[in-house]
Amino acid sequence: QVQLVESGGGSVQAGGSLRLSCAASGRTISSAIVGWFRQAPGKEREFVAAIRWSDGRTYYADSVKARFTISRDKDKNTVYLQMSSLKPDDTAVYYCAARSSQLIATLDDRYDYWGQGTQVTVSS
Repeated sequence: QVQLVESGGGSVQAGGSLRLSCAASGRTISSAIVGWFRQAPGKEREFVAAIRWSDGRTYYADSVKARFTISRDKDKNTVYLQMSSLKPDDTAVYYCAARSSQLIATLDDRYDYWGQGTQVTVSS
């Protein structure tokens, strides 16, 4: 089992920045993919970004590319999502997820473990 706990959400004005954290505990995630998803009210959950723990390879949704950066700190067992140039459309609950694979996936049903989510609200 892997436990994931997100933090860092909040409210920010358009153009601002936030950094989300996902702390992992339990079973080792050294062979895992960790991803961020988000779900806005009335919309389906969508992929945001993912990172392969072993070598740090990353992948982003087109909608956030060049604005968001995913990274990991192996010593702290934590994955970060640095979000910049935020837009009102980025408003959503953001979830951290992990899958026991070396392959990056963008579909949420490919992920085995989920955090509880953290709210991000961007006002215009």
